Amino acid sequence: MSSRPFLPRLKRAGAISALAVLGLLLSGCRSWLDGFQSTLSVDGPVARSQRALFYTTCYVTFAIFLVVGGVLAYATIRFKDRGRAGAEPPPQSHGNPLVEIGLILASVLLLVIIAVPTLRAIWFAYDIPVAARGRSYEIVATGYQWWWKFEYPNAPVKLAPTGEMPLATANELVIPAGRPVHIELRTADVIHSFWVPKLAGKVDMIPNRANHIWLQADQPGYFYGQCAQFCGDSHAVMRFRVIALNEKEFAAWLAQQTQPARSLSAPAVAAPPPAPPHVIQTSFKQNQFGFGPEWASDAPIPQLDLWRAQQSPDRDEDSTLIARGRALFQAKTCISCHAVRGQEGMGIIGPDLTHIGARTTVAAGLLENTPEQLARWIGHPDRVKPGNKMYTTGYVPNHVALDPDEITALVAYLRSLK
Repeated sequence: MSSRPFLPRLKRAGAISALAVLGLLLSGCRSWLDGFQSTLSVDGPVARSQRALFYTTCYVTFAIFLVVGGVLAYATIRFKDRGRAGAEPPPQSHGNPLVEIGLILASVLLLVIIAVPTLRAIWFAYDIPVAARGRSYEIVATGYQWWWKFEYPNAPVKLAPTGEMPLATANELVIPAGRPVHIELRTADVIHSFWVPKLAGKVDMIPNRANHIWLQADQPGYFYGQCAQFCGDSHAVMRFRVIALNEKEFAAWLAQQTQPARSLSAPAVAAPPPAPPHVIQTSFKQNQFGFGPEWASDAPIPQLDLWRAQQSPDRDEDSTLIARGRALFQAKTCISCHAVRGQEGMGIIGPDLTHIGARTTVAAGLLENTPEQLARWIGHPDRVKPGNKMYTTGYVPNHVALDPDEITALVAYLRSLK
């Protein structure tokens, strides 16, 4: 039985399937183009330069595809063996100097079309343009397994009795909008890669090697970043946020961040306070992350507004519970790894927690900074982020064990640090 009648049907089925797949892909294009980490929907000059280079490369390669594909289709159709018995083959030839030289010149021209904007984009992305350097703001970013430290050399904080050090925050990089930001990139352990897709391309952070990047947010906004270089078990959840503020709001944020940790006075008690009437749920389910509205495409409140709301103290603060949490923060040896300026913590191994309550995320951008998610992180850091040092060098060697009441008190204390 001949297979010839079957082949046309097979080709038609393949074409229909290809069109169906193409339709599905195109239906999701919007989320790809303007998603949280889109490189096509950008908000800064560096990212725009890189997007323009990407488009140029796409246009050139698409033109090559059309020409080569067109010639191939013409040759396939024009010289197809249609089963005619005794048909003579077409005239054969070998070598044509004009065609060969023309192809070489066309190839060189296409390479120049790609190379010139590529070099221009590389030079532009390498350093801040000369005309804008006087307005740039300096920040130092350091990558750890698996979190980010951001230091502000131009915003020193006072240390007793007469010392000072640069302001340090963790996992949320706050920058002035409409102004170039020069970021020195460092790593404390392995190779990491700093990447904020909507603002600039990725740049590696290599041990014992200085590197830098510059970026600029055109207007105030909330942007998503992450490590783009495999750096260990929890590389995929090494995230951070970039918050761009207008100059006035940025100055107010700096002034607040350079202040010591917020303290609440609690009524004196002769014995430990009783357990609170409501204990935060700390149960854990594998692969369940509470991203909530910040990862939803139809978030009812803009993320920048949510960040602004996070700067204010919670309305239902319990000073007694906060005082108990502060005592537990000392008793459970948290102060040996974390700094809380103006209070007991002076550790440098983990993130600075002086104003952790004002951040929108915890666990390096993995979880929302809500009471439930913060409790989950404190109760199960090894399950939320496998291999993290909070668990391996803190909980395990110090035999840290927390019951639900203690977790609730610690959450209340940390959220009070605005």
